[in-house]
Amino acid sequence: MQNLQSLSQLLADWQAFADKIMPLIKRLGLERLGECDHAALRVNSVAAAEKLKAEFAQCGEIISENIINGRPILIIRLQQPLLLGQWQIPCVELPFPGDKHYPEEGWEHLELVLPRGAQSCDELAEQLRTLCPPTQATLDGDTDIKLKASSPKGEAERLANPTLAFKAGGVCVKVHPHSIQAIIASEQ
Repeated sequence: MQNLQSLSQLLADWQAFADKIMPLIKRLGLERLGECDHAALRVNSVAAAEKLKAEFAQCGEIISENIINGRPILIIRLQQPLLLGQWQIPCVELPFPGDKHYPEEGWEHLELVLPRGAQSCDELAEQLRTLCPPTQATLDGDTDIKLKASSPKGEAERLANPTLAFKAGGVCVKVHPHSIQAIIASEQ
């Protein structure tokens, strides 16, 4: 999707995104995880982000507007969750654009929760190896799936939330130990 125009267009594109990301989730065995806490967007202009912010405010509540890595990132809790397989996804992440230009605007990744209290990316990886054995080859660097480990953090966050991102076919699935709503609650 080039030049994202509206929330209605975004919602119309949800099924195409689901069709792209579910094979990656299944290949990694991540459907075993019980919670998909949010879906994330990518936009290339402040105008597009502002428009989506206003439209999302009509069908949800902005529960966080934080500066992370130098740019505003909004979390919107939806009145009606997005549906994907077994998951009801309660929130959307809307980052304002940074320096990077995305070839396509729209849905970019999902974030899944592995609620076992990992404090580091290494600990999270070990938990994934045990719970989702198909991740083993990717965690060892033996597949075409790109793996990135990070620990993004907002200024007021109190919980460590190490993240492993698996990327292939133009989509990304991230796994972390705490839900976005728990992270936001930790800021209070």
